[in-house]
Amino acid sequence: MYRSHICAFVALVGIFIGLFVQGAPLDNDPVKITNFYELFNNPEAHLSLTDGPDTTHFIGEHGYPVERHYVTTEDGYIVSLFRIPYSHNLQNQDEKRPIVFIQHGLFASSDFWPSLGPDDGLPFLLSDAGYDVWLGNARGNRYSRNHTSRSINHPDFWRFSWHEIGYFDIAAAIDYTLSTENGKDQEGIHYVGHSQGTTVYFVLMSLRPEYNDKIKTAHMLAPVAFMDHMDDFMVNTLSQYLGFNNVYSTLFCSQEFLPYNDFVLALMYSVCLPGSVVSSFCSSSSAETSVDQGRTNSTANSVIYGVMPAGVSTDQILHYMQEHQSGHFRQFDFGIKKNLKLYGTESPSDYPTELITSEMHLWYSDNDEMAAVEDVLRVAETLPNKVMHHMEDPLWDHMDFATNWEVRQYINDPIIAILNEYEAK
Repeated sequence: MYRSHICAFVALVGIFIGLFVQGAPLDNDPVKITNFYELFNNPEAHLSLTDGPDTTHFIGEHGYPVERHYVTTEDGYIVSLFRIPYSHNLQNQDEKRPIVFIQHGLFASSDFWPSLGPDDGLPFLLSDAGYDVWLGNARGNRYSRNHTSRSINHPDFWRFSWHEIGYFDIAAAIDYTLSTENGKDQEGIHYVGHSQGTTVYFVLMSLRPEYNDKIKTAHMLAPVAFMDHMDDFMVNTLSQYLGFNNVYSTLFCSQEFLPYNDFVLALMYSVCLPGSVVSSFCSSSSAETSVDQGRTNSTANSVIYGVMPAGVSTDQILHYMQEHQSGHFRQFDFGIKKNLKLYGTESPSDYPTELITSEMHLWYSDNDEMAAVEDVLRVAETLPNKVMHHMEDPLWDHMDFATNWEVRQYINDPIIAILNEYEAK
């Protein structure tokens, strides 16, 4: 998850927009959806944000070759993967290149990773280290808004949480990368995930443990599984309403939350402007300290805030709210009746993380409000093959794992060293 201490005002605006403007009835009949954006926006009056640069641009502008691939999941979603197939600096396209797959977190997309540029960005550094680099996109974000039979304007499309992203999307992506010409005959891939990108990995590897054999090493940046000690203002405020099966969660479920369009991007930009009456809520005190002390790459932030939120289902948010309230790392709670049908128990089934046998590297810090140390250590106790990497910097927070000025020194280069050591064997 991203943006610690996201403004509760913005979240509630998103809820009301979702419930009363973007919403649709929960039956199977196609309905005409009121398009709030079209009603209130004149596309000729300003430059469009959503028609701006995409991942292809963010990679290609630095001279790296880039490809876009479309992968259909077992349940019919069509997700996009972007690829840096080889390094133009090494000209190693004719060599066998180990595969690295990188997965973004909540509200984000593949745009997130190249934002630091070629000197510090993980995809570029991996490419120049000789790797075949793939960037994933979860269903529902700006690059993965297609299905073989469902329309994005109907709630059927949005009936998924990060459970389905892990179980179907990540599985399909891994299989696809290994099916390419370069992937054939390779024993597996390396995986890197941030925040929700770690949650979906835990889901897949625990429920489909055969996929552990397709992983060489896995790197969990700010891992999110258990959430008992999460100290995030928005989560603490909203989970007491949305973390249970009640009228609030029923109305909130199965919709697009803060959709990726010009209206929402402009809203997010406006409420967080300096001088706005609610601007103080848009970042935590620690994040403000980080900026003041020059810890954050402001160029990367300008790119990220121009492409986020990239589109998520409200069910992803509900699932995290349920985790926070229950104290479990478990599957989605549909209510007693449906739980009995799906899981055979009144409560959802816990994810059997003890079945994750792949080599797991957990990168965590003391100042991460979204992935508290106690919660990271709790999931680590269940993992039979883990390596712990504790950040010594007391100010290192959730976003530092991706946008800190020194992320190359403390995260990216060490990850590449671990990958190189594995490949040297």
